[in-house]
Amino acid sequence: MQSPQGRPFQVLLESPSLLIVNKPCGIPFHNSLGQPGFINLLRAQMSIKDCPRLHPTHRLDTATSGPLIVAKTSAAAKEIIDAFRNRRVHKYYVALTERKPVRKQGSVIGDMAKSRQGSWMLLRSLSNPAITRFASTAVPGRPGLRAFLLKPETGKTHQLRVAMKSLGSPVLGDLRYSHAHAAKRHERTYLHCAALRFMFENEVVQVLCRPEHGEEFVHDGFVSLFDDWFPQDYLNKSDWFSTSKLLRSCLEYR
Repeated sequence: MQSPQGRPFQVLLESPSLLIVNKPCGIPFHNSLGQPGFINLLRAQMSIKDCPRLHPTHRLDTATSGPLIVAKTSAAAKEIIDAFRNRRVHKYYVALTERKPVRKQGSVIGDMAKSRQGSWMLLRSLSNPAITRFASTAVPGRPGLRAFLLKPETGKTHQLRVAMKSLGSPVLGDLRYSHAHAAKRHERTYLHCAALRFMFENEVVQVLCRPEHGEEFVHDGFVSLFDDWFPQDYLNKSDWFSTSKLLRSCLEYR
């Protein structure tokens, strides 16, 4: 079984206990409207002998691309789910927008509540807030286009898309949270999970995943910016973004 782009899903990392797979944009996590979701498509792709069972541990919105962690055993799934629940999985996303934000960097913090027709909204209250750290910069060679580097500390539904909207900078191509007519000009929602870092079975696990679909994501200006944000030698380092209080993450090697 192949992705809508006509290629098998890319396996970024595989061990006896887990898979990390690059989910393309446009694929729902669960079955929807009679069409198989990501997990069922992945099960069809993987060998039953090699992967008799697959356990999802977290999810990405249909519009969002990037790495998803899938466990091969119930014990591995429990460890990963516990790591997410206790905020021990460090996540980095990239996004593009055509709107200048009210702040170039900082934090978006607030409770989230259901709005209309499946949308969510950010509240001023802080009972159980969504927390997103962010920094942004202009995309080289693309006047008017701005890139965001996002580090969510929590994992609420539509958290990053709502955070971007609250900054006055909805994600480029987001049909739900930006002007629908303008969003339809773009072939995808420009939100992508770029990196995951966590400890698993007393080992460091980290993956980098540059987006490969979308005209603006493959433009040389964004690619150079992505490589500046995520140099390949990061995969050999425990401390990322060490000079940034907003974006820093550190894993303890054992």
